[in-house]
Amino acid sequence: MTKELSHKSTLRELKTDRGVLRYHEAGEGPPLLLLHGSGPGVTGWRNFRGNLPVLAEHFRCLVLEFPGFGVSDPVEGGHPMALAQDAAVRFLDGLGLDRVRVIGNSMGGIVATQLAVAHPERVERLVTIGGVGRSLFGPAPAEGINLLMEFTEDPTREKLVAWLHSMVYDPALVTEELVEERWEQATEPATLASARRMYGRAAFAAQAAAAAKADATPLWAQLHKVQAPTLVTWGRDDRVSPVDMAVLPMRTLPRGELHVFPDCGHWVMIEQKEAFESAVLSFLNRPVEGGR
Repeated sequence: MTKELSHKSTLRELKTDRGVLRYHEAGEGPPLLLLHGSGPGVTGWRNFRGNLPVLAEHFRCLVLEFPGFGVSDPVEGGHPMALAQDAAVRFLDGLGLDRVRVIGNSMGGIVATQLAVAHPERVERLVTIGGVGRSLFGPAPAEGINLLMEFTEDPTREKLVAWLHSMVYDPALVTEELVEERWEQATEPATLASARRMYGRAAFAAQAAAAAKADATPLWAQLHKVQAPTLVTWGRDDRVSPVDMAVLPMRTLPRGELHVFPDCGHWVMIEQKEAFESAVLSFLNRPVEGGR
């Protein structure tokens, strides 16, 4: 029988040299790091609270709250994505974890993949949920990202609802309760300021220009460096990161495989909860060469 878990009972704190990192911990066994996505009112708890009871039956689940999203201490300076990657490394170091399995949703999947590229010895298995790839056929940015930028520039409830609807296949998932909890955190001044460093239109354009000027190698062109067995999961009806983005990861990840879920938007772990958990547990628990 799956055990009920509460926000209060699982919340922990880790003091680091760049402030307190907060996280949720549940279960015993091999460590499983869960990294949340971005967007108005997001937290690690809200992304993964529904999956935590099932995953905690098999793993020591650690749901990290990234700085800049209203839970962990904020960190001044830098892009929220870079701060998230730094936080993930500080978190592993602070808990004395040399090697972990990782699940990353959207932005969290990008951070997890960056971790697997930069520190391959630390990532044993990798699961991503949308976001890691490059759009081949559709416009970029996609509909959901444009709606996210519109809300970030001018936050209204109507724009929040429009963005939330772009995240899901089934509009019934966008409840008044969901809107209220997202609205409260998304409009908190420090959290909104952090979001604007990432999704304000000027900031978004500046990031693209800076990357082009620096001639930096994009993440999608570095996927061949990921050594860990990787499960790429995607919603077939994703309007934030369209499913054609999965083609490049599917083809270039040396030990990658792809699972596409029907009738599903960007929140695979929520909208196809049971199917997602089944696929992920099968992958994470599957024996591979070397006994890892």
